[in-house]
This record gives sequence, structure tokens and C-alpha cells, in this order.
Amino acid sequence: MQDHRYSFEVEATPEEIWGVFWTRRNVEHGDVKIEILHPGDAHGNGLVRRTWFRVPRYLLSGGRARSWEWLTEVKPFESWRYDAVGKPLWSEASGWTRLEDLGGGRTRIHFRETYHVLNPILRWLLEKRVHRAISKDNDTLIKAAVERGVAARRKRGAAGSTDGPRPDSA
Repeated sequence: MQDHRYSFEVEATPEEIWGVFWTRRNVEHGDVKIEILHPGDAHGNGLVRRTWFRVPRYLLSGGRARSWEWLTEVKPFESWRYDAVGKPLWSEASGWTRLEDLGGGRTRIHFRETYHVLNPILRWLLEKRVHRAISKDNDTLIKAAVERGVAARRKRGAAGSTDGPRPDSA
């Protein structure tokens, strides 16, 4: 099993960052496409999405992979978890995101993802290499996407609102 962790800081409050992550709309960002299949409850628990993303061409999938993901353990403005099943390698992944309020309008975002190829032969041959390829740019790409999202929301005047779960909606 592969385990990838990283953290970074952003000049934004947890509420602003929450609004970037918790849009309930379909998203396309570069090579990544996210389609919301079910919005989940008022907090986002049970949200189901399908994602497409880049993988190495040697997997013979045209350089694209697909996963089906569901979100649980959602704590608005604090954290959430996702579990996923993906292909072409038929894998399982789990990810955790936690927002740490540093005060003064700064937040540290913590990510962790585990990745496990189900077939033992393909796991031995490809798991580490494929996960490294999938995750190699995540640290910088996600930080840049969050910063762009916060800037866009501020420009639209939506810094205080969210498109997703709100802590007061029970």
C-alpha cells in the first residue's frame, strides 16, 4: 500500500477554503474532471463523485483513469474523508483532508492518501510506480488550484459563502 502525505499553507480562512473544495458543481481543471453523481446530505456526507485523471500511458487506457468516490466523516470547515475505487488498475484509495486554522487569515491544509492495487501481481509490478505518477504534482497543483479558487471567490464577492455543506444546516 502506498501512503502519500503533504501539507501547505494558504492566505485564506478555513471558511474560504471550504467554499473552494465544497462546490456541488461539476468541475474541470486541466486534466482532472469531477462529476457529482449525488450531493450527499446537508453537510456533504455521502457525496458521490466520478473523477477522470491522468495516468501513465503504459497502462493502455489512453493515459486516463477513472475513479468512483464517496465522501464521509465530513466536519464543515474542518475535515473530510473520501474512499474510492479506480481503474485501469482496479485499486482502492482513501484520502483525508484537514483544515488547520492558523489565525490571521491563514490556514494549513493537510492531505493524506493511501493507494492499494487489488491484483497482487500488478500491485508488485506497478503500484508504487503508478501512485508516484498520479501523485507527483499533487502538492503544487492542489495548492495552486486552492489559491486560484480563493482569489476567484473573493473577486466575485463570495468569500463568506459556500456552495456546499454549511455547519448550521442539520
